[in-house]
Amino acid sequence: MNEYVREIHKIAKVLSATNDREKLCRMIVKSAAATMHAKGACLFLASDETRTQYTIAAQTGLSRNYVHTAPGRTLPIMKMLKKSGYLHYRDAINDDRLQNRESKIKEGIGSILVVPVMVRDDLLGCMALYTSDIRDFSDKEIEFFTVLADMGGLSIDKADRIAKLRNATRIFLKLASDITGSRDIKEILETLTKDVAESMNVKASSIRLLDESRTTLRLAASYGLSERYLNKGPISAEKSIAEALQGKPVVVKNAATDPGVQYRAEKKDEGIVTILSVPIKSRDEVVGVLRLYSATSRIFSEGEIQYVMALAHMGGVAIQNMQLCEMLKDDVKDLRENSWIFRTWF
Repeated sequence: MNEYVREIHKIAKVLSATNDREKLCRMIVKSAAATMHAKGACLFLASDETRTQYTIAAQTGLSRNYVHTAPGRTLPIMKMLKKSGYLHYRDAINDDRLQNRESKIKEGIGSILVVPVMVRDDLLGCMALYTSDIRDFSDKEIEFFTVLADMGGLSIDKADRIAKLRNATRIFLKLASDITGSRDIKEILETLTKDVAESMNVKASSIRLLDESRTTLRLAASYGLSERYLNKGPISAEKSIAEALQGKPVVVKNAATDPGVQYRAEKKDEGIVTILSVPIKSRDEVVGVLRLYSATSRIFSEGEIQYVMALAHMGGVAIQNMQLCEMLKDDVKDLRENSWIFRTWF
């Protein structure tokens, strides 16, 4: 047991030395293979928001020609991992649960141990250990490998959060620069929808502004939504997102079943599950909403909501600047048209 404690301490120091995601992933698999005296290790992480596709983030000790599980099999494996805690394929070559057994023979794989990579009950992916011999793993070995995977998950999560913070800073600086240097409000809002969707790792986003009657929300900018969905019809300010129009953020957990949501069938067809709507204000008056669309059931943290609201506020500043520019143009035009008055006076 003392050996495991020493190894965990050593690995923790190594992982804390960098926040580079790719480097972390490589360090995790190398540390796992070395400390478990195995042939190799592979780290699989979710590649999209839906958590239905998992790709290789890093591997060591395996050839490039080695064929892993088919993509269609990864989701069932993840569900089994979350339920059982680990999967052990003692005889990988003859185990009927495994695919591509010929590839395993060529690779010289005896046993495979797979554990989930978890962060705060969230399944990020899994880590697999490959041995050359057929091996029975003790409870302590499985627990140790699970701890390594969790340490790796925490390190990756930390790196992702730092990357998001840096990206958020970049987005704010770029948006501020666009607002002060550009008069093209359409371009600014289009950039905003793209940046907020990508930084929040959601399917899509849109900005809708109230019309003159303040009863209908009209599309001003969007990202990630199909033309068919965008052309579904007008959004009534009286029937949906009432709280957002009152200045409060609102989350719709399931857009396909929530009775307060318009076009539920269209949202289901578009693959929209959770929607976050935040107000866009200009001069303390709500002029529209910024909406984020998630393809999975999503719980937005308070920090995430505040971040989106801050971006929506920047969008409101851009709209206000546009309004001020238009007012200034009108004032200049009025002065030119009435310049005879000043000539008469003086």
